[in-house]
Amino acid sequence: MRAFILNPTYRVVGGRPEVHLYASLETGEPCLIVDDRVRPYFFVREADAKTVNRMASHVVLESGELRTFAGEPVARVSSALPGDVPRLRRRLEESGVECLEADIRFAYRYLIDRGIRGALEVEGPHEYQESVGRVYRNPVLRPAHWVPRLKVLSIDLETSLDGRRLYSMALHGAGFSRVLIVHDRALEGAESLPSEAALIRRFLELLRDLDPDIITGWNVVDFDLTVTARAARRCGLRLAVGRTDDEFEARRETSYGAESRAIVYGRLVLDALSLMRGAFIRLQDYRLETAAQALLGRCKLLAGDHRAEEIERLYRDDPQRLVEYNLEDARLVTEILERTGLIDLAVQRSLLTGMPLDRVSAAIASVDSLYLGALRQRAIVAPSVSGASREAQITGGYVMDAQPGLYKNVLVFDFKSLYPSIIRTFNLDPLTLVWEPAQDSLVAPNGARFRRDVRGILPDLVASLAGEREKARKAGQPVKAHAIKILMNSLYGVLGSGASRLFFPQVANAITHFGQLLIRTAAEFAAREGYRVLYGDTDSLFVDSALADPERALSVAEQLRSRIGEAVGGFVRERFGCESCLELEFEKMYRRFFLPEVRGGKIGSKKRYAGLLVEAGGNERLEFVGLESVRRDWSDVSKRFQNGLLDLVFHDQAVEDFVRGFVAGLRAGRFDRELV
Repeated sequence: MRAFILNPTYRVVGGRPEVHLYASLETGEPCLIVDDRVRPYFFVREADAKTVNRMASHVVLESGELRTFAGEPVARVSSALPGDVPRLRRRLEESGVECLEADIRFAYRYLIDRGIRGALEVEGPHEYQESVGRVYRNPVLRPAHWVPRLKVLSIDLETSLDGRRLYSMALHGAGFSRVLIVHDRALEGAESLPSEAALIRRFLELLRDLDPDIITGWNVVDFDLTVTARAARRCGLRLAVGRTDDEFEARRETSYGAESRAIVYGRLVLDALSLMRGAFIRLQDYRLETAAQALLGRCKLLAGDHRAEEIERLYRDDPQRLVEYNLEDARLVTEILERTGLIDLAVQRSLLTGMPLDRVSAAIASVDSLYLGALRQRAIVAPSVSGASREAQITGGYVMDAQPGLYKNVLVFDFKSLYPSIIRTFNLDPLTLVWEPAQDSLVAPNGARFRRDVRGILPDLVASLAGEREKARKAGQPVKAHAIKILMNSLYGVLGSGASRLFFPQVANAITHFGQLLIRTAAEFAAREGYRVLYGDTDSLFVDSALADPERALSVAEQLRSRIGEAVGGFVRERFGCESCLELEFEKMYRRFFLPEVRGGKIGSKKRYAGLLVEAGGNERLEFVGLESVRRDWSDVSKRFQNGLLDLVFHDQAVEDFVRGFVAGLRAGRFDRELV
C-alpha cells in the first residue's frame, strides 16, 4: 500500500521513542505509521570515544567504517531519547568533543536512513483508530514514488475591527462551500449559529466530516487559525484541527522564514501566501486582492483602506452581503491554488527532497536531506550545523558596465542554470575541496583547489536532476520541471550560508568566480566577432544585433549562440581540462531596448533597463527591470508615467503632448489616488 507523508514526528511512549508518520493512503484514507525499533544517534571522532564514555556512561558507542570529510574514523553514539541529544551534545562540545550530525531531527533521520522522500510503500498488519485511520506498528517500509490527490479545504475568517469577536468563517473545497456566521437570521449559503462557541464547535465538526488532508487560506496560520484558537480558549474549548486531539499551535521558527508554521498532526496547514512566496511567484505585493487580480482577473468583493469598517457595517446591517464576501475570499484562495498548481508543486518538491509540504521552501534542509543520504552511501558523516553565527564574504555574479542608450533588436543570451552547470563541469563540492596543493588538482579562479579523481556529490546530483528535469519537460510535466529547477538553483546558496552544514565559502566563491570568468569569456568572444555587448549580468548577455530588420536579427541569433557556446566550451577544455556542461540559450529579442544613465552621470546604470517584446501573434509587452515601474517603493502614478512615456519612445512617437497632458492631469488631481 502506497502512502504520502503529511507529518513526520515522534512521541515518547512508556519511556521509549516512537517515530510517528502521519500519511494519506492511495485509497484516500488517512493512516499512522508507528515504529519503536529505533533510537536517536549521532557521531564523534573515534579518538574522542573514551571521553564520551567517561562523560556519558549511559550511551552506546559503536565503531564502524564511517569517516569524516577529512578521513578520520568515527564512532556512533546512541542515546535513549531524542531529547537527550541536545543536552549531551552541549556537554561534549563544552569539553572539546565535536559532535557530528547531532542536529538532525529524529523522525527526519529515520526517513533519510531509509531513502524515503515524500512517499513510501507500507506492508504489514494494521488496526483502525477513529479519526487517525489505519495504524501500522513496526511495518516494512520501502521508498516509493507516488503522486497523491490530496483533499484541500480553504477557510477564511471575518472578525470585529479589534479581532476579539468572531463574526463568520467560510469553508470552501473538499466538495463543500458554506459560511458559518454568528447571527440570529437565516441567510442563504450560511449556517447561523448563536455564539462563537457554537461556531467553533460546528467548524470542528465539519472538519471531522469533510476530513481534508490540507487546510489552507490566506495568512491562515497567523490570522485565521490563531484568532480562532484565541476565541476557543475564551470559550473553554480546544482547537484541535488535526486528526489527533492535539491543540493547534502556531510556531515561528526563524530558519523557515518569517511566517509561522502550524503544529498539527494527521493533516497539514498550508498557507497559500507562503506557498506563493516559496514558489518565487512575483507580485506587486502579496495581498489576496493583488493575487486575485493578477492570477484570476478577479477582485475581492470588498477592498481598500476602509475594508475593516465596511465588514463591521455589513455584519450589522447587511449580513447576507458579508456571507457572500466571506465565501468569495475562501473561493479565491482555492482557485488561485488551482490556477498556479502550487499544491502540486509542493508535492513534487516533497517527492524530490523528502521535506514535508510545509517545509519544501526550506532550501538548506532540502539540500541537506539529499546530501546526507548520498554521503552515507560513501561511508562519510557530515558536521553538525553550528549554533554559532558564521559569515563569509561571498563574491557575487559579474555585472558589466552598461552602455546607456536606445537600441533596436537586442539579442539576449542566457547560460541555462549557470551555477549548477559550473558545479557539474568543474566537479565542485565540499568532498572534492583540497586544502593543500595536490597533483592534478583543478585550480579555480579564486585559488581554491579541487580533486579530479573523486566525483563530488553535488555534481552527480546536478546531473541527475538535470536529466529528470528534461524528462519532465518532454513528458509535459511543467510542475515537476519547475520543482526541479527550484531545487537545482538552491544548491549554490547552501554553500555560502552560515546556517548550513555545507557552509564552504571557498566552494561558493569558486562557483561565482567561475561564473564571472565564463560570462567575460563569452562577452569577449562576441566582441571579437564584431558585436557590441551592451550589458551583462551574472548569466546573461545583451548583444546589439546592429540590424534594423528584426527577422534578420533573429536569424543571426541562433548562429551567434552556437558560436559563443562552442568558444566557451573550447576555453573550458583548453584551460581547465574539463568537458563543458554549460549550455547557452537564446532567450529573447527586444525590438527596442533602453539602458538609462546613472542619475547625474554619463555611465550606464546597472540592473536597470526596459525593453519592448513582440510575442507570438504580434502582441507587444513592455518589460522592466529595476526601474520605477516594477519597484514597490514608487507610487502608481510614477509607474503610469514611465509606462506611457517609454511606450511612445519605443514606437518613435513624439512625447511632448503626452508629458504636458500628464502634468496637467496631475495638477488637476486626476491621479491623486495613485500618489501614495
